[in-house]
Amino acid sequence: MHPALPGEGVWRPAGQVFGGKAPILETTFRPDPSHPTVVAGVAWIDTRMVRLELIPGRKQPHSRLGPGEGKVPAAQRSALLATFNSGFKTQDGHGGFVARGRVYVRPRSGLGTIAVYRSGRVDVGSWGKEIKPSPNIEYLRQNLPLIVDHARPTHRTLDPTLWGTTVGNTVYVWRSAVGVDAHGGLIYAAADGVTTRGLADIMVRAGAVRAMQLDINPYWVDFFTYDAPGGKGPSKLLPTMLRPNDRYLTPDDRDFFAVLRRR
Repeated sequence: MHPALPGEGVWRPAGQVFGGKAPILETTFRPDPSHPTVVAGVAWIDTRMVRLELIPGRKQPHSRLGPGEGKVPAAQRSALLATFNSGFKTQDGHGGFVARGRVYVRPRSGLGTIAVYRSGRVDVGSWGKEIKPSPNIEYLRQNLPLIVDHARPTHRTLDPTLWGTTVGNTVYVWRSAVGVDAHGGLIYAAADGVTTRGLADIMVRAGAVRAMQLDINPYWVDFFTYDAPGGKGPSKLLPTMLRPNDRYLTPDDRDFFAVLRRR
């Protein structure tokens, strides 16, 4: 789109940099020429430099194993690089949940899955296809079917009834997604005023070969980076994200992902 906004479509380091290398890059761009006010935020995470953890919230997941603290533990904050939202409430039946090897909710076949292995490798795919049961899975989160497969939006993204209840039953709302590129890098994206198909298009343009939708609606979509260890200097991927900068540093009801520097 012309003229471009300042920095539009240009990757830039976000948060902390180590030895001249940035584990997280961010950019923004306008994905839809017919809606030029819509701006997508995208983050690319170098999974060779980080480890990803899924942290239970005070009320999510809904499981007999009970709640978590809902915040980044103090002992891990010296390595904290970023945090971002997870998926729908587990009691809504949208899939499995595993944290530190403990199965809170059993995975369901065919659902979009983000899996973190004990080696640190991260993958996104369909359970039973790209991702299969393994004792090496340390963290796992599911949320509906894939929205991107083989670097293309899936046909299901054309059906707006499959992707969750929105505020006011509107189609164009805040949505978020996570995926992987062809080299194993992790991609997160969020935007306000998009459909699920629009979200899938954003992920494809950002380089995702497979992707799944995460949470939706304005109160639940967040991505923060931190300029210094200890969760200091938090910044939002998009300034219009609603929640305060200390979300996930103070107790939260929902589960979320923490991006930590790999030792």
